[in-house]
Amino acid sequence: MTSISSLTPAKNRKPQKPRMLVVDDEPDNLDTLYRVFRREYTVLRAVNGVEALDILATEGEVAVILSDQRMPLMKGTEFLSKTVLSFPNTIRIILTGFTDVDDLVEAINDGQVYRYITKPWNTEELTSVIRKATETYDILKQRNEELQQAEKQIALAAVVAQSANLRLPSDAIRQLVTNGVSHILSADICALSTLKEGAIEAVAVTGDLPDAPALLSQNCLVQQAISSQSIQTATAVAADPTLGQEALYQAVDTQSHLVAPILYQDELIAVLSLQWSYVYNDLDKVRRMMSFLAVQLALAIGPNARVAVT
Repeated sequence: MTSISSLTPAKNRKPQKPRMLVVDDEPDNLDTLYRVFRREYTVLRAVNGVEALDILATEGEVAVILSDQRMPLMKGTEFLSKTVLSFPNTIRIILTGFTDVDDLVEAINDGQVYRYITKPWNTEELTSVIRKATETYDILKQRNEELQQAEKQIALAAVVAQSANLRLPSDAIRQLVTNGVSHILSADICALSTLKEGAIEAVAVTGDLPDAPALLSQNCLVQQAISSQSIQTATAVAADPTLGQEALYQAVDTQSHLVAPILYQDELIAVLSLQWSYVYNDLDKVRRMMSFLAVQLALAIGPNARVAVT
């Protein structure tokens, strides 16, 4: 069975309708539930828990899982318990035609199940429950994303501050910073380039970036960040025919790129380049984090420096 993770590429897609997964070993029930919800939801279907886990591994997080309890291979509660760690925001609902009280009480108490609906279900009641479940999912997802953002901000500030306090040579500090920033932001490549008279002088790199000084010097996003002294971003490099021809993007598999300029006493002294191999739809969140990181990052590269962000 394929392993499941909330970090699958599907997370980057922004579907127009909320997504739900319906699991039932009776095809007629699957068809009925699909017809009930297809107008408001993108409905994924599975005939048992094993198939449902494989669908989640491929498709990523859904807002709601509606599962039958009595199914072959594994019960609905057993299947739902296997989704909790990987998809904590997802709302799980059980359909049952039996009075499996012990199983249901345990599942509800463990947070595996939000509600249970008895068969035969009332369509109006079921649609109301699913709508409320979707609203709950949206609230949980937003709160957890905000918490994760705050945790990343704190971690970034700690890495940069600790690097500055070690009193190491400047090249060692830059390398520690790129290592930490790359890890926290899950960037495939992080490069911190110092500048002299507007040209790249030295580069500390985390990740596979051959001939980094030359490739970064020629890159249009880096040059725009230097000339405008403001953060530059590209979220879908392959889809842009001009960017796709850049030497940097020909050399490495980069789909999203952010470049932040660093100023010291109004003089541009460095640029920070972050690259990801997938389309990063939330790149604006990283841009905002750079503004909070400004003082700490500046202290790591030079006393009383500051980062120019927009």
